[in-house]
Amino acid sequence: MWADLAPVGRNPDTNGYRRFAWSGADADCRTWFQEQAEARGLTYETDRNGNQWAWLGDPTAGDAVVAGSHLDSVPDGGAFDGPLGVVSAFAALDELRRRGAEFTKPVAITNFGDEEGARFGLACVGSRLTAGQLTKEKAYELRDADGISLPEAMEAAGYDPDAIGPDHERLARIGAFVELHVEQGRALDLSGDAVGLASAIWPHGRWRFDFHGEANHAGTTRLVDRRDPMLTYAETVVAARREAELAGAVATFGKISVEPNGVNAIPSLVRGWLDSRAADQATLDTVVAAIEQAAKEHAQRDGVDLAVVRESFTPVVEFAHALRDELNRILGGKVPVLGTGAGHDAGILSGSVPTAMLFVRNPTGVSHSPAEYAAEDDCVAGVLALADVLEGLACR
Repeated sequence: MWADLAPVGRNPDTNGYRRFAWSGADADCRTWFQEQAEARGLTYETDRNGNQWAWLGDPTAGDAVVAGSHLDSVPDGGAFDGPLGVVSAFAALDELRRRGAEFTKPVAITNFGDEEGARFGLACVGSRLTAGQLTKEKAYELRDADGISLPEAMEAAGYDPDAIGPDHERLARIGAFVELHVEQGRALDLSGDAVGLASAIWPHGRWRFDFHGEANHAGTTRLVDRRDPMLTYAETVVAARREAELAGAVATFGKISVEPNGVNAIPSLVRGWLDSRAADQATLDTVVAAIEQAAKEHAQRDGVDLAVVRESFTPVVEFAHALRDELNRILGGKVPVLGTGAGHDAGILSGSVPTAMLFVRNPTGVSHSPAEYAAEDDCVAGVLALADVLEGLACR
């Protein structure tokens, strides 16, 4: 399975992946998922929001145990973030069939669409729509860099955008959702463990900073006469690093848009996107407020106008303690429990169904990069752990 999926959406120049929502690479990933489901005799379906499901047992029976993740990627992302969870779910089902497991509950494997938000700028669109955390109206406002709207992209890919919206009936049929994911950090590498359990997801959000200045000639405009938004933006980036460091949080300006974007032109607009995360809400609020204040002060000094828009926000997610403790018991009570600063579909769904996460060791800690990696032995350990969990939850 891993070898079949590996070439899909890979950029030969960077060796990274560009599996963006409703693109050709995304369609190929969806075809792969459907083929894996049908090869195992599973009941395949796509829900109203474009998420894919593969069912063993009656999908309507209720109290189902679901495993899976996503197949899309960030720009030039790694091979493991998302796909490892989907591949491992199919492999875990294969392992349980090899063991002769007798299921007492329905089991499903899922691929949630547009988790990374690489195309439309909002993460976890598929699961947010399903959980009712993203309205149809707001979803219709999403556009990619080329101005193509989400419904236009869905329709071009052969899906019905008119159908999108909350799917509470489906979620009510799920008793537990377990997402396996490569660790996006080095906690397991440092502890010497192949597999870990998630305790919580840090609160996190994305803010857009619009710095409006005045376009002018780069060669003839005196420095004192400039209203250069790039200067203000650069000072804000430095401030973000400083404030995050002081608070023990993280803050990143990883995306930028410049107008008119000419080498010999002072920009009229610099738009930068801030991603910030912290262990608790109070710390995150403090960091973002400090970054905004620094941006305002530098903008005033530089004669630049500033607008800040919060584009998305996810509060702290404490995974269901009872389910987490049950997974720990199933796995022998010796699995390390760790928090994460990364968002996941499991976090979005946690308000609707009991959710849990398994992490597989990442020896470098690198993620969202072609250098992302997990050793084959650790991936196998993850599959066996997931199989044990599914057996413990669905075969009792």
